[in-house]
Amino acid sequence: MSASFDFVEPDHITAGALGPPGARVFYLQARQAGEVVSLRLEKQQVAALCDYLSGILNDLAPVTDPLPTDLDLIEPILAEWVVGALAVAYEEADDRILLVAEEFIAVEDEDDLAALVEADDASTARFRLTRAQVQAMVAHAHNVVNAGRAICQICGRPMDPAGHLCPRNN
Repeated sequence: MSASFDFVEPDHITAGALGPPGARVFYLQARQAGEVVSLRLEKQQVAALCDYLSGILNDLAPVTDPLPTDLDLIEPILAEWVVGALAVAYEEADDRILLVAEEFIAVEDEDDLAALVEADDASTARFRLTRAQVQAMVAHAHNVVNAGRAICQICGRPMDPAGHLCPRNN
């Protein structure tokens, strides 16, 4: 089992990517009291998380606090584990958005009870975020997701920089 994390008041939260378009690796990263946690996830997870968080922010009062501006990933980036599931909740009493990431654990045989129990013991990372942190992260992550490969206007698939064999051009 990997390490679990509980950041009650992180001073840095971001989603970013490393690598060239088409081969990027995406990360969710937070820092609290000098401890940096980087979690690996998929581009689609980042996009879905941003969409969901945007919806939550739209249902709340506008953010009046200053938005964080330094949203770059903090080097070195060493993924603690791969994210399998994400959950979000709004804590009205503290005006915080709780983001929970759960570790992905591959289970080869779903009939193997021991493997399923081990999957239930997946590590978690909990981040209690201000609305300003979330708003800044959403805008930044949206730009990161959209900075990938260009989309083919004919088939809707990503195009490689070296060229694109469009299946609709047969």
